[in-house]
Amino acid sequence: MEITPTIRAELDRYLKQEGLSLTQFGHIAGMNRGIVSSIVTGNKSMSVNQLDRITEAMGLAEGYFYDLFIENYIIDFPPNMRRIERLLYRCAELDKLDAIRRVVGAIMDNLLYSPKLFDIAETLFAQGRHAAALLLYEGVAEAEKYQHSERLAICQYRIFTIQIGNDQSGNLRASAVFEAFVERLDEIDQLDALKDLANVYRSLRKWDKVDEMARKMRAKAEIQYSMKHQQDSREYDECSKRLSRPMFVYITYADLLCASVCEAQGDYQQALDYTYTYTNLDWVKETDEKTQHWIGLFQQWAEGNTYVYKLLSGDISVLRDYVEYIAATSGSNEQEEISKLLNVVIAANRFELEVDDILQRFDTKINSFSEHSSSDDMYTKQVIPDYIAWFGYELAYYYLHQGSYIDGFKHLMYSMESYHILNNETYFINCMGLFLHFREYAVTETKAKFLNLIEKVWLDNVEKSSSSDHRG
Repeated sequence: MEITPTIRAELDRYLKQEGLSLTQFGHIAGMNRGIVSSIVTGNKSMSVNQLDRITEAMGLAEGYFYDLFIENYIIDFPPNMRRIERLLYRCAELDKLDAIRRVVGAIMDNLLYSPKLFDIAETLFAQGRHAAALLLYEGVAEAEKYQHSERLAICQYRIFTIQIGNDQSGNLRASAVFEAFVERLDEIDQLDALKDLANVYRSLRKWDKVDEMARKMRAKAEIQYSMKHQQDSREYDECSKRLSRPMFVYITYADLLCASVCEAQGDYQQALDYTYTYTNLDWVKETDEKTQHWIGLFQQWAEGNTYVYKLLSGDISVLRDYVEYIAATSGSNEQEEISKLLNVVIAANRFELEVDDILQRFDTKINSFSEHSSSDDMYTKQVIPDYIAWFGYELAYYYLHQGSYIDGFKHLMYSMESYHILNNETYFINCMGLFLHFREYAVTETKAKFLNLIEKVWLDNVEKSSSSDHRG
């Protein structure tokens, strides 16, 4: 049987090796002789703070003894939550995720520790230490999986939020898991949850799910908004502080989402009807600055989307007005400019329009789209990257059909790389098909770049398959 080494033994060996007395070492570590003696003799356990001082005094890296600390003081010992809490925070600071995983595995057999671990996870999440928080949320969720609790639902919401990333296939799986827990959240928290789900499904172009989430969000938001103005406003204002937006926004944003669903389905008249609905916001009772800001945004979006739905339905006469609208609103929200110019190129490809002058006018903006900024907002985080990749494809389609092969292949390769990062096989294959259709016009260097990308994708898929087989 292998004997687990102890921190006490390591410290004792170090003192003998360096010829240090307990008093001398205590001076180096900033600890009195009695505490050092108690630790070495085993008469006293040590705190994480004392361990950090000992580690530093021995000239070792921060957290060097954490794995031994878990062996010596946590596994097979009654959990000391004060000690565990401090250890978890320090492990999070040092990105020692395996140590966190071991601690969670050691104590989560007992549901009594779930509330404290959940509170720690919430603190880490607020600090932006998402990888560490994820392990705690997963531990609590696993321990409480048979509990019909709001805490379990919040854990699943946080797990969903953290897991959503570039991999659209993974995003679809994460959304499907979380969706089952939305109804267990507090009624107020459900609004942001449904908004986030709708935006992820929107980035995946799962329009039936976007429609479902939007309708649920509107119904719940209408009830909450009505209750807000019937009950004690002070009490409701406290609840509303948890929302990322004013409450009325969830009603109007649902209409905007439904309009986008109709657009995707080619029902532009119905899309216009939804747009006219969120244009008229006379029913909104609040008059504060934040409310006015959001009302202004919806009116601006309504103006632009009215042009879009008319344009995509075949009314080419609005194109120039739409372009002037884009120019007039340029700089107000750079993320929105991607979708606006995407609409122009989609219309150009659909109706065989020549829009070189428009693209030249916004050339600087177009070249900056790849510099996508990070954000915690689910629309910016998920929908915009999809729009950027889509925009690259539509631009490539336009330029290649115009005979501008250098520009066409440049944008096509960018779109292919983006869809590979997003792990979106369907649209990656669309890009491949477009390349092969025009391959005779590609120069040798472009063909080589294309083949290298295909080989990279193949190797990545082989690696993923191999990892999956080993896990099984």
